[in-house]
Amino acid sequence: MISSDHSPHQNQPVLAAGEKLDKAQAAMLMVHGRGASAQDILSLSTELDIPGFAYLAPQAAAGTWYPYRFLEPVEVNEPWLSSALRQLEKVTDIIQQAGIPAERTILLGFSQGACLAVEFAARNAQRYGGVVALSGGLIGAQVDASQYPANLAGTPVFLGCSDVDPHIPQQRVKETAQALQTLGGDVSYKFYKGMGHTVNQDELDHVREMMIPLVKEQNNNR
Repeated sequence: MISSDHSPHQNQPVLAAGEKLDKAQAAMLMVHGRGASAQDILSLSTELDIPGFAYLAPQAAAGTWYPYRFLEPVEVNEPWLSSALRQLEKVTDIIQQAGIPAERTILLGFSQGACLAVEFAARNAQRYGGVVALSGGLIGAQVDASQYPANLAGTPVFLGCSDVDPHIPQQRVKETAQALQTLGGDVSYKFYKGMGHTVNQDELDHVREMMIPLVKEQNNNR
């Protein structure tokens, strides 16, 4: 049962993989989906396997960031949604305090975690190393770019989704892409014919392409 207090995700753990933060050149904040775990999403780090990256994954209370569909009005998913966004803010603060700036940090999520990751990026827009939503979109009954006041300043953004995903309408992915582009993101999206609600190799290849310049740039500056 999800806690009904104002901070249901408070005191949940943050798991890590890859390089130690104080040794890493770049970081990835990884956000798991509904009914999954931080350990589940961290398992992608072994497939991405880019040296120099630290991977951090917060855990949702009871495995769920918010109780209802992401297409519901935002207030329906409170207070869980605000608590979840605070958890992502907590992890980005940890990363920055370790000396890794936002422009070398990638936000990545799958499913419910993808929705949360892009919502966090839009509400806290700045130049990130990248934003990746695998089977997800911005949260709420409608998408309105004007409600997000800041600028993504050229942040690379990739949205990947099945063309028949039962949870994520194609239209919401397109609306999310348009909103993030309006916010100054360098956005691309791709639909995969007949794919299940999962992550495929082509999506991981897109993520790797986003990751490599962040560590190459650091190596060139040494």
